[in-house]
Amino acid sequence: MILQRSSAQTAAAVLLARSAQAASRLLGRGAGTALPGLIAQRIATDIILRLATQIPQGAVLVSATNGKTTTTRALATIMDEAGLQPIYNATGSNLLRGIATTLVEQANPLGRLAVTPKTIGLFEVDEATLPQAVAQIRPRAVVLGNLARDQLDRYGELDAVTARWREALNRLPEDALVVLNADDPAVASLAPGLERRVVTFGLEDDRWGRADLEHAADAKFCLRCGTKLTYRLAYYGHFGDYRCAGCGWERPRPQVVGSEVTLDGLAGLRMTITAPQGTLAVEVALPGLYNAYNILAAAAAALALGLPPEAVRRGAGRLTAAFGRAERLGIQGRQVYLLLAKNPVGLNALLRTLLSAPRPLHLLFILNDEIADGQDISWIWDADFEVLAGQAGAVVAAGKRAEDMALRLKYAGVGDVEGEEGNHARLLIQRDLPTALDLAVQRVPPGDTLYVLPTYTAMLEIRTLLTRLGYLAPYWKRG
Repeated sequence: MILQRSSAQTAAAVLLARSAQAASRLLGRGAGTALPGLIAQRIATDIILRLATQIPQGAVLVSATNGKTTTTRALATIMDEAGLQPIYNATGSNLLRGIATTLVEQANPLGRLAVTPKTIGLFEVDEATLPQAVAQIRPRAVVLGNLARDQLDRYGELDAVTARWREALNRLPEDALVVLNADDPAVASLAPGLERRVVTFGLEDDRWGRADLEHAADAKFCLRCGTKLTYRLAYYGHFGDYRCAGCGWERPRPQVVGSEVTLDGLAGLRMTITAPQGTLAVEVALPGLYNAYNILAAAAAALALGLPPEAVRRGAGRLTAAFGRAERLGIQGRQVYLLLAKNPVGLNALLRTLLSAPRPLHLLFILNDEIADGQDISWIWDADFEVLAGQAGAVVAAGKRAEDMALRLKYAGVGDVEGEEGNHARLLIQRDLPTALDLAVQRVPPGDTLYVLPTYTAMLEIRTLLTRLGYLAPYWKRG
């Protein structure tokens, strides 16, 4: 009788959640990527556990401050090439309610997942949500890409997130796999003492490193003894080859190595990946050193899970940009890139990539301060906008905190701020998003490129606008 009630409860949760999603999309109220899961959890608080345990191949969790959506997308593509059938939250809805929604979407009216023996779970997970996700999904593997300062008003300091991650990893099943970025001191510090199978990945290509850390670097001190870390080589942020002079702790030698990295501007990258399973060359249509890390994380996880190297190579070659992450489109004869920028480390990596593009750079910055962005926007003063001085053409500052963004750009030497009527000013302020987009596009010469750098909620808003105008498909319909 208890089992029957449980099954009926699961079925009711699935039915009502899927009905809510259909209604939301039909009425144009949103994508329905979170509300259905929230409804399902209210009806059956353990709905994630009930559905996740039905996945024959178990589940893999992916978390990071930057790049988790792209890493998850890359791993899903590799899994598909290997003949697996991943269930994953492709829309990037990575709180528990989003994961619940993803599972509910795959369930039938009786509360059973539509699965085959090749079905595997793959879930992008918010940094703060990882402990709860580990408890409710009981994954066979966890992939941790990086940790950086992000939304301090929501997550707290980096050390606090690291401590929560360490506790979560120690609660994994004993046979679980943990994939860690050796180049990130905060992530690599999780390996010592962890009684699970650990696989590390990292870059080894001195051409892309520097001798000192950039201003926005976060994990500057040893998490063991508090001594300031020294770097032989820093790639970006605090990622690189580091050592503690106090206690001797140093970057672990990665088991999966990315080398011979070639960056082809915004067009993509090439890289050699060396692992115990062999060496392979990959080509990816995604830009920047930060995406080299994302691909490397996905490759390390795939190989450690026993997927063939050839699936990694083919999957990397098939990979396209996740929505808002180097997504490309055309508007009125101009090429437009959407480049999500939500914290200093991530933004600096984007700016570094943009400097490889033809100048002048035509830019639309959209700064919001919603909860999902982080209501503390002081982080923009830690980003290195100064590299744009003398490199920028037409620049528009938009969003709910447009004036703050414009002030930051002014102090960076990008240009003088003028009012909304100054349509020929170098740096324009326009809070209204449709007007800002139109201004930005019109100020770009036909045939040139506009780079749109929004924070998270701003990215969703600009995509909704572009979808309404017919330039993009809704993000939940993308492959």
